[in-house]
Amino acid sequence: MRSEYNTERPLVLHIDLNSCFATVEQQSRPLLRGKPVAIVNRRTEKTAIVTASYEAKKYGVKVGMKFREAAQLCPGLIMLESDPPKYRYVYHKLMDIMNDYSAHVRMKSIDEGVIDFHEATAAMRDRDLQDIGYEIKQRLYDEVGEAMTCNVGIGPNRFLAKMAAGLHKPNGLDIITHENLRDIYAGLKLTDLTGIAGRNQKRLNAVGIYTPLEFLDAHADVLHKMVFKSICGDEWYERLRGWEVDKRDHPLKTVGRQFVLDRFDLSPEEIVQRLHHLCEEVGAKLRSQKLLARGVFVYAKTLDRRYWHARRMASMPFFSDTAIYQQAAELFAQAPDAIREIGVSCYELSEDDDPQLRLFGDALAREQRLTYSIDTINTRFGRRVIHSADTLSTNQPIRQKIPFGSTRYL
Repeated sequence: MRSEYNTERPLVLHIDLNSCFATVEQQSRPLLRGKPVAIVNRRTEKTAIVTASYEAKKYGVKVGMKFREAAQLCPGLIMLESDPPKYRYVYHKLMDIMNDYSAHVRMKSIDEGVIDFHEATAAMRDRDLQDIGYEIKQRLYDEVGEAMTCNVGIGPNRFLAKMAAGLHKPNGLDIITHENLRDIYAGLKLTDLTGIAGRNQKRLNAVGIYTPLEFLDAHADVLHKMVFKSICGDEWYERLRGWEVDKRDHPLKTVGRQFVLDRFDLSPEEIVQRLHHLCEEVGAKLRSQKLLARGVFVYAKTLDRRYWHARRMASMPFFSDTAIYQQAAELFAQAPDAIREIGVSCYELSEDDDPQLRLFGDALAREQRLTYSIDTINTRFGRRVIHSADTLSTNQPIRQKIPFGSTRYL
């Protein structure tokens, strides 16, 4: 346990694109610049807002708010359906810029990335990170577009660099060191800290911790034994002081896809067709990571907000769309009526060189070669160029969603 503050020179730089999806749309459509814009996944008044431009945020429009409610707060709010190819393009442009400074860039999401200059070359480490931050801002302007802005945060660990990136939005640049750490915490609420939401706030409040400074000054034993009741308390104790505890890559545990039905009057057959479509997408994601699965999980949410789920473990690993769909369809036969949302995922993942598969000889090898050949064609010529005829009618309603979390599939 390190109780002192980390006094080393801050070498972690966090980049966060400002209102990314809305800004990308304003960049691609100049007439939208300066106007309130809300990005949604489906053009209906009851749909939730994915991202809002800063012009809309000034009126109180927030992510997750229903468009109908947001439009009452913000007259003239423009609804735009999401356009993932544009956002993936900007994601790759940002990655290209960041990779010029280090070979060890870690993208946290489609609009956030981290450069740890501990891993950069000596020549790059010798540069002033504040200068690099402003340089990245300028390159984003020059290489992507004049409407694109980002926040840059610099700190001794990933946590404080991300906190710094959120201090002055939009288009800010801030540095947190051991010298201004307490001053920064003094101006924040507990829920301003990355990772502290409702549940953790209640845990901290229960032992008399109500502010970030009280959190910082809490004894390590209090955090370990009374608040988090695990090693998480030790990690928070060090994280708050600027020590790195988040430099780790978590293995993929599940691969899934969910979908809010495009209509609530679909027949059971039409719902299963959409489930089939999801299974094909899950299969492609699974194989893109060179993984096999042993388990299938399906769920449904009903119009009256009930939740149903079922799962199955197979005796052998599987990888094909057919295998995933056969098991998912059998499980889904027990699903309730009046469904509004469905989902399927695979779990118990392993590498695709599993020796058990080789026991089944040439037939399985042929299936594997055929499956991967289809994936190659779809990757080269377009998503779902080859797919099951059963899902032909689902291409339009089931559009690819914006990947908020893992960037593995980008």
